[in-house]
Amino acid sequence: MANAAPVPDDSTDLHGPLFDGLPFLVRPENVVRYEQGRVHVLDRRVYPFHTRFVTCETYEEVATAITDMVTQSGGPAHTAAYGMVLAAHSVRGASSAVARDTLEKAAAVLGYARPTNRGILYTATALLEVGVAAIAEGADLERAMLEAARRRIARDYELARARGGYAAELIPDGGTFLCHCWPETALVYAALLARRQGKDISAFCSETRPYLQGARLTADAMVGVGLPTTVLTDGMQAHAMSRGRISLVLTGADRVTMEGHVVNKIGTLQAALSARHFEVPFYSFTRGPDPTSRTGADVEIEERPGEEVLTCLGVRTAAADVRGYYPAFDVTPPELVTGLITNDGVVVPADLGGRFPAAREGQP
Repeated sequence: MANAAPVPDDSTDLHGPLFDGLPFLVRPENVVRYEQGRVHVLDRRVYPFHTRFVTCETYEEVATAITDMVTQSGGPAHTAAYGMVLAAHSVRGASSAVARDTLEKAAAVLGYARPTNRGILYTATALLEVGVAAIAEGADLERAMLEAARRRIARDYELARARGGYAAELIPDGGTFLCHCWPETALVYAALLARRQGKDISAFCSETRPYLQGARLTADAMVGVGLPTTVLTDGMQAHAMSRGRISLVLTGADRVTMEGHVVNKIGTLQAALSARHFEVPFYSFTRGPDPTSRTGADVEIEERPGEEVLTCLGVRTAAADVRGYYPAFDVTPPELVTGLITNDGVVVPADLGGRFPAAREGQP
């Protein structure tokens, strides 16, 4: 494959009305960006106390950043997309056979950097398909994949806005929603669009141990769109519901099964159980169900090192010589789910099979 002209920096590519009003944390150039053979990932482990980017020069380093929680929620899929572009950059001037082999390896490494979230795998696979086609056509591989990554990211924002619009209709004027963990752009659009409708709403964010995504990321984004925002610990959700403080629960979903099981950040199941008991509607954002997962038993639940729950933001919080246990996700059964906020509207779990016969979670 011949060398081609340098591929331009994409830091100003994803702009326009779609992104108006988005807070810093979810603007595409701040989540992750690709610049001349480097991927810069906002380090969400330290945000908002520090605004720091982790720079990756190989797709392996990108995969490590995803595994090490540098980015979370929707960030890993977009980071994986640019990781695939980085793999293409690494084979500039190489033979077609070497280029294809490298892309296939990169897709495998990136796609399983965090196994529960299928969006990462589907994104890496989609970019692999673009790369294979570009190689076959003799096109500029890096340019073709960068353009595809940009289109995919832009499409993700369009779909997130659609889901946010459906969610905004669910939030009553004067209501308060509880969010567990960090559903990212769809939740931001929901809050933004509800406010533009003139609704007076507020947010409760459970802190989400041990990385505190709710306290650091969700709360920051909600303040960023002008919502009165309150942080509570993960163990306070039921009490807040019992006192009538919560109008509805909104969570993300790293995967939804064909039967409507919601696989999301650990602690989501407890929120759903509390919501059912106190008759609070429980909704999860998802593009659609994953056809490879019929029930929750079909989903690999990532178990992270137990040591991670023994500290909080780098400070030891547990007694010496104790062990930690850290399943990163849990499974909420469909009977606890009021509805799933999808690209095509709000769907009850029992209707998923009919509405999404060939859906792929993470695939527009």
